Amino acid sequence: MLTLTCPYCGVKAEETELAPGGEAHLKRFGPGSTDDDYESYMFARKNPKGVHFERWRHAYGCGKWFLAARCTATLEVFGTYPAQSKEPPAELIAKIKAKRPGWEGYK
Repeated sequence: MLTLTCPYCGVKAEETELAPGGEAHLKRFGPGSTDDDYESYMFARKNPKGVHFERWRHAYGCGKWFLAARCTATLEVFGTYPAQSKEPPAELIAKIKAKRPGWEGYK
């Protein structure tokens, strides 16, 4: 079972208390964008085997959205951080690199 800690209220919640929101740190495209940009935003998502950054909502808790880094193959959670972050915190990236020496890096 996947367990994530909400960075806002500090509660460790199982995935049944959370709502997934898809890939984190996407550049969103809407009206006025090119067809190719909008199509890639809507339909082209990463689905890596390994470290992935995702959006989650603490649905049965504080209700806030947050971001998480986890391994899609093992469900190992590296950490969570506020949804307003433009990119993963440096200490989280360092933690991932320490546990996964061959990891090529964020983005």
